[in-house]
Amino acid sequence: MASDHFLIPRNLTNVLRQVSYTGIIALGMTFVIIAGGIDLSVGSMVALVGVLVIMLLNYLGDGWMAVTVSIAAAMAMGAAFGAVNGLLTTKGKITAFVATLATMSIFRSLTLYISDAGEMVSQNNHYPDIGGGYWLGIPIPVWLFIGLAFLGHLILRHTAFGRHVCAVGSNPKVATYSAINVQRVYFLTFVIVGFTVGLSAVMLSSRLNSVSPGDAGLFYELDAIAAVVIGGTSLSGGKGTLWGTVIGAIILGIINNMLNLMGVSPYLQGTVKGLVILIAVLMQFKRDR
Repeated sequence: MASDHFLIPRNLTNVLRQVSYTGIIALGMTFVIIAGGIDLSVGSMVALVGVLVIMLLNYLGDGWMAVTVSIAAAMAMGAAFGAVNGLLTTKGKITAFVATLATMSIFRSLTLYISDAGEMVSQNNHYPDIGGGYWLGIPIPVWLFIGLAFLGHLILRHTAFGRHVCAVGSNPKVATYSAINVQRVYFLTFVIVGFTVGLSAVMLSSRLNSVSPGDAGLFYELDAIAAVVIGGTSLSGGKGTLWGTVIGAIILGIINNMLNLMGVSPYLQGTVKGLVILIAVLMQFKRDR
């Protein structure tokens, strides 16, 4: 029975680990969606950052110093790529959907070009300890996911910036009249999601100790958006919680795992995710009426 295998501790740990990769990105995506935007480029960004990080690691050589520098570089690169999306939407006046759809293609193409469409493998012996390591019996990526959820919750609910994000998503014009720098807030939400992409890229590439440029991060944007929507964040902006996103990511991870255990074709699993998103959005519309 699929349910018997699901409850095995090893399987539950694996579910949490898999959830953490897209869940970390979903936390950043929550800020973007609450502010009234969306980012379709996160999956391609994961691949690009992952490839660049492994190239940097191999250049710096073995040792923990190389790992530390590369992780810092990944966070900086993710934030920088997020800033590109932010500038396109705020200064370029391009809608977030169109801007990030374009950068999704650009980032993926750059990844394939830089890597020569071949798998990038890390030569650093310590790098796998990051994504594949454990602390107190729980995978490190899961701890990072939980820690970022706490931090994100504090920012969203207990800082002026968090209140401004909600205000911008609710009504940008009213936010402007309230002396909120709407463009700055909107821009920073893209930087935040880029930062989380950088961390996710480190966790994923270190777990595998390699990056496949064509497959890395594939459909991560769908999983991240689905987790946010399932968690109750409104796609129209203005409302949402980080803990809702955490729950949404876990629900999505459980669904994926159960489908695998039941032997459902991976080609059909995207259909199930799409239906889950549709149901969640329809429930939102009914709730908001």
